[in-house]
Amino acid sequence: MKKIIVACGSGVATSQTVASKVSRLLQEKGHNNIKVEVIDLKSLDTHIKDSAAYIAITKVDKEYPIPVINGISFLTGMGMDAELQKIIDACK
Repeated sequence: MKKIIVACGSGVATSQTVASKVSRLLQEKGHNNIKVEVIDLKSLDTHIKDSAAYIAITKVDKEYPIPVINGISFLTGMGMDAELQKIIDACK
């Protein structure tokens, strides 16, 4: 099973909302083999190494070895389909 991580400052409010929406969208498209996990920013470097993609809610100032997905798209709906496809592609 592939793992996607979602991170915001505390890993409580915004990231939970985005993770729930991404999980639902992935299931609707039949991608039940992708686990969406919520973390706080302090834990990011620990979780990044075994994840297929990182859904960022905050501005990213660093390069990561995995795709970084725009999490704001899942809150606003703007560009959401393209960002969801990036997640699916990263998990292939």
